[in-house]
Amino acid sequence: MPEIMITGSAGRLEGRYKHSKVQGAPIALILHPNPQRGGTMNNKISYSLFQSFAEQGFSTLRFNFRGVGRSQGEFAHGEGELSDAASALDWLQSVNPNASSVWVGGFSFGAWIGMQLLMRRPEISGYVSISPPANIYDFNFLAPCPNEGLIVQGDNDQVVNIESVNKLVDKLKIQRGPGGVEYNIVKGAGHFFNNEGENEQMIKHVKTYLSRTLLAMKAAA
Repeated sequence: MPEIMITGSAGRLEGRYKHSKVQGAPIALILHPNPQRGGTMNNKISYSLFQSFAEQGFSTLRFNFRGVGRSQGEFAHGEGELSDAASALDWLQSVNPNASSVWVGGFSFGAWIGMQLLMRRPEISGYVSISPPANIYDFNFLAPCPNEGLIVQGDNDQVVNIESVNKLVDKLKIQRGPGGVEYNIVKGAGHFFNNEGENEQMIKHVKTYLSRTLLAMKAAA
């Protein structure tokens, strides 16, 4: 898995990239949790997302936000990290100019950044958000959300309370209709899906959703 360096607005961004063997494969950008709480591109959930997209045939990129690992710069409370995500997506598209679709996946803080990114980049056609921190950050920028996607949440999350995510999902369903967002709850899971079987169940939801959605997109094409 080659290490790559991306030019961002605050300097170089460290990343890892896996290129699909399929010509015109879809692409996916994976965004990690809050750097101020130890979040990096090697976070277990971020890495699991990376692997899940790659196994579904995506050319997939994960990277460290500014100030994390070998990425230059300092934490910028979301605005700078959104710029980092845009730079990473630019790089990903530059090496995959014929990608069949563009996706973004994120965990916690990364889910918040990812959903902001899709509002600014109309080429993004789908998203996967794990534990979007709706009780910590404002999601009112989704007015309305332009894409269908997947949200997965643990019902014993002590960081992101499930009630706030339920309200976010209800809002998205009002905006796009009942089928506009798929919402899966992992029973008993905390924020990091650490207990036995929880990470596996979360990833199963992701893979099932990606597989079904890609088949539908191919049929429509």
